[in-house]
Amino acid sequence: MTDPKRIACFFSTSGHSGVDRAAKHLIPALARRGYRVDLLKVRRHGPELPEVPAGIEVIDLGSRHTYGCVPGIVGYLRRKRPVVMLSDKDRVNRTALFARFLAGVRARLVFSSGTTISIDLATRGPLERWIQRSSMGRLYPYADRVIVTSAGVADDMAAYTGLARGHIRVVPSPVVPQSLFEVTLPRPDHLWFGDPSVPLILSAGELCARKDFETLIRAFARVRAQRPCRLMILGRGNYRERLLSLAGELGIAEDFSLPGFLPEPYAYMAHADLFAFTSRWEGLGFVLIEALALGTPVVSTDCPSGPREILTGGRYGTLVPVGDDALLAAAIAATLAAPLPGEVLKRAALPYEIEVSTDAYLEAMGLPRRCPVG
Repeated sequence: MTDPKRIACFFSTSGHSGVDRAAKHLIPALARRGYRVDLLKVRRHGPELPEVPAGIEVIDLGSRHTYGCVPGIVGYLRRKRPVVMLSDKDRVNRTALFARFLAGVRARLVFSSGTTISIDLATRGPLERWIQRSSMGRLYPYADRVIVTSAGVADDMAAYTGLARGHIRVVPSPVVPQSLFEVTLPRPDHLWFGDPSVPLILSAGELCARKDFETLIRAFARVRAQRPCRLMILGRGNYRERLLSLAGELGIAEDFSLPGFLPEPYAYMAHADLFAFTSRWEGLGFVLIEALALGTPVVSTDCPSGPREILTGGRYGTLVPVGDDALLAAAIAATLAAPLPGEVLKRAALPYEIEVSTDAYLEAMGLPRRCPVG
């Protein structure tokens, strides 16, 4: 028999990924619904909960390697017998499936995946591509449910791996708390905020090829040639010097800033005049949702996958082709000239509010929205 009040969450993350952020929201939300939630931890891997509320237990699986955690998971499943085990990312999902088989228990398995797999794997070696593609197509049918962050990710996964589309469910990620829709945040202590004559364009994310901040800088140079404005990108990564060099070549260095990573960039988002999202591919786009929840106007690339769904086909922000700095510049200029009202923009983020998302997760796991009493 399984314990109908117990949910296991098995993750192995970098500590600062979208999965980490979603897990830090979802796990406490499940506990607030009355479930006992066990976070199964791979040593030296995330997610790290800032605090461990009542109803949550963090369980050390005894290894720093995902596959090495199989004995720990088997023992846990036999002792605790959770009704559901939720896992995320392919290697973790495979490990969860193998451990359940060895444990011989009836816990439901719910696999999660948050990226457009065909594009993500295009940058990997042939062996890794084959392993992940094969495991998703051949092993994921043995999970009780596969959940993904957007319809684009679901369609791509089905087409690329052969996994039946009906086995995949789109579940919005728990990105923003209800309080973010209502909060009034203080203006950041930075000279670039608060000058209505010089609008600030903001972006955020890892400074890497996938985020394509080079196209944003080129688009910004076009806009700046027509009117005063500034560009700030929050984040860190190995493209930092490359981006600074490009800004210098384009003659915009004095109006371009890379202040680094901020764990909570909400005040910066709330007081920016526009948020620009320029990824080449995504699974969803957390920062885009956060900006919308704060009522900040946005423009975005129409990348696979996420932005088109978040923005309802462009209703809540202009979508432009990936890598097109001319069209991006035009969208930025038009949005600065005629931004949508903040209260309208916030509607786009509502499906990603933590409690709304938690309802969707519980439904996908086949569980009541509130844990049954008794």
